[in-house]
Amino acid sequence: MNDNGDRGNRDPDNRGRSLFPKIPPEFLKYLVYGVIVFVLLWGCNIALSTDPSNNIEPAQFERLMDAKLIGRDSIEVKISEEGILISGYDISEKIIVRTTAFEGDPLVKRLEEDRIAPYIDEGGFSLFGLILNFAPLIFIGFMMLRMMKSMQGGVGGINDFGRSRARQKMGPVPEVTFDDVAGIDEEKAELQEIVEFLKNPGKFLALGAHIPKGVIMEGPTGVGKTLLARAVAGEAGVPFFSIAGSEFVEMFVGVGASRVRDLFDQAKRNAPSIIFIDEIDAVGRHRGAGLGGGHDEREQTLNQILAEMDGFETSANVIVIAATNRIDILDPAILRPGRFDRRVVVGMPDIKGRKAILAVHAKGKPFEDGLAWDKIAQQTIGFSGADLANVLNEAAILTARRDKNKIGFDEISESIDRVTMGPQKKSRVISEDEKEITAYHEAGHAVCGWGTDNGDPLQKVSIISRGKVGGFTMSLPELDRNLYTRGYLQDRIVMALGGRVSESLNFHDITTGASNDLEHATSVAREMVTKYAMSDKLGQRTFGKSGDMVFLGREISERHDYSEETAHLIDQEISEIIGSAEKRAREILTKYKDKVKELAEALLDKETLEADDLVAILGPKPTSND
Repeated sequence: MNDNGDRGNRDPDNRGRSLFPKIPPEFLKYLVYGVIVFVLLWGCNIALSTDPSNNIEPAQFERLMDAKLIGRDSIEVKISEEGILISGYDISEKIIVRTTAFEGDPLVKRLEEDRIAPYIDEGGFSLFGLILNFAPLIFIGFMMLRMMKSMQGGVGGINDFGRSRARQKMGPVPEVTFDDVAGIDEEKAELQEIVEFLKNPGKFLALGAHIPKGVIMEGPTGVGKTLLARAVAGEAGVPFFSIAGSEFVEMFVGVGASRVRDLFDQAKRNAPSIIFIDEIDAVGRHRGAGLGGGHDEREQTLNQILAEMDGFETSANVIVIAATNRIDILDPAILRPGRFDRRVVVGMPDIKGRKAILAVHAKGKPFEDGLAWDKIAQQTIGFSGADLANVLNEAAILTARRDKNKIGFDEISESIDRVTMGPQKKSRVISEDEKEITAYHEAGHAVCGWGTDNGDPLQKVSIISRGKVGGFTMSLPELDRNLYTRGYLQDRIVMALGGRVSESLNFHDITTGASNDLEHATSVAREMVTKYAMSDKLGQRTFGKSGDMVFLGREISERHDYSEETAHLIDQEISEIIGSAEKRAREILTKYKDKVKELAEALLDKETLEADDLVAILGPKPTSND
C-alpha cells in the first residue's frame, strides 16, 4: 500500500522524481532561524518603546527645555489614542526622555508657538523601521549563520575539505578516442589491452589473468600523456576521474589521505572506471628525501594511495593511470608490480609522427593547396605534440593578422621561429656597424656548418632579432637522429665557434654576441668527455654523478667520483677539444672567405635567407677531398 501510494505521487516520465519540489532541509533550518531572530527583534523594539524609566511630567519636560538640556531639533511630537506623545534628547544624560500631554497643556501651546508640527501615529507596526534600526544586528546574525553552515560541512566547509576534487566525466559519447591521438602508435597499442580488459574482463579472467592495477606514463611535457589517458577512457566508455597530484596535498595533515579514500570510493562505486593522476611526482616523491626528512602530509597521502591500490579486489575493474615527467624521483614502492604494473614511455614524435600530429591539429583550419607538410615536419625536429598545436595556432593568428583567407607555408615557417625563439623585433634600433658584425657572425656559423663533413643541411639564416638573440642560423638533419658520432659532435662545436672566429677574421676584434655559442660548445665538449667517454686519454668511463641533484634531497652537493688530478685532466681535454674546433673553424673560414663575404652581404640586403637562397650562394656541400 505504501509503495503504491508513493508511486501515485510520482511522474513516470520524470524518472521517478516527485511532481512537487522537495523543500531542502537547509531552507527550513534558515527559515526557523529567521523567525526566531525576527521575534527577538520585535520584542526588543516593544520593550524599548514601552520602557517607563524615562517618562517624565510635562512640566519637567518644559523645564528641561528652558534649561536648554533638550535640543529643539531633537523633539518629536506624535498624536495617538493615548494623547500627545512628546520625546526629546536629554543632552546632559545622553538619553531619550518622554512625556504625555493633552490639548491645552502649556507644553503643547509652547510647541505650537515653536512650530514643532506633530504627526499622527496610526499605531501600526513599521517593519521597514524595525529592519532599518536593527540592520547591523541582522547583518551580524547572517554572517554568523554562514559561518555555522561552513563549520557544519557546507560547500567549502570542514567536512567537505577531505572530499576528492577529481573531475568526473561519464558522458555516453566519448570526447577523445585513439583517433584523436597521433604520433605515438606503439604507446596506443600498449594501452589497447587496457581498453579490451575494461570492455570484456571475462575474456581475461577466464584464463586467470588479472587486470593491471596501474599504468604509469612517463615522458617530456607536451607529448600527449594526458590526452592518451582520456583516449583510453573514451575508447572503453567508462567513467573517468581526473585529478592532479598537487590537489591531494594540503597544509593540514590527513586531508590528502582522506581525499584519496574518497576518490577511490567514488571510482569503485562507478566501476569499471579509470582514475587518472596527472603529475603524480607532486605527491609520489621518494619518502624520507630532503634535509630534515619529508613532508608528513605528502608521505601520508602517498601511503594511502599505495594502500588503496593494494586493496583493490580483482573484480573491482578500477585502473589507475598516472603521468609524470620526473619518474626518477618517484618512490620505489609506487613502481613495483602490483601497483603500477605497466610502464609506458611516451617520447618525442619522429618525423612520421609529427606529420600525423600536424594532420590532427590541422582539422578545421583552411590551408593553401599543395602545402609541403613533409618539409614542415622536417623543420620541427624536437617539437612535442603541444608545440605543433601551438605552431598551427600561431600560424592561424598570423594569417588573420595579414588579412589572408588561407594559412600558407610562410605563416607556418614564421610560427616555427616564433615558438622556438620568440617574435621578430624589427623595431629594435641597431647601428649599421652592429648589423654588419651580426651578418658576418651568422655567415661564419653557416659557412662552418656547410664546410664540415658532418654538418646538417642549412635551413635558414637571419639577422633579425628574436627574443634574446640578435640573429640565428638554423640547420636541421634530413632524418631524426638517435645516435651521435664523435665526428658529428666535433663538427657541431666547430659550427658553434664559427661566429666568434668570423668576427676575429673580418674585424680583428671579438664581441659579446658569442656568449651562447661558447656555452653550447663547452657543454657539448664536457659531455663528450664526462658522459660519452669520447676521450682517448681518459679511457672508457664516465665521470660525475649528475643524477644526485641537490633539490632531490639525496646529496648535500653534487658528488664527484674522481680525483682532483682527474678533474685537471678533464679540464685539459675539454680545452683541447674546443681549441681544435676553433682551429678547424679558422681554416674553413679562411679557405672560403669569399663565401663568407657574399653571404654576409646577402644578409645585409635581405635580412633572412632560406634554404634555396643558401644553396644558390654557397653551392653544393664540399667533400673532404676538396
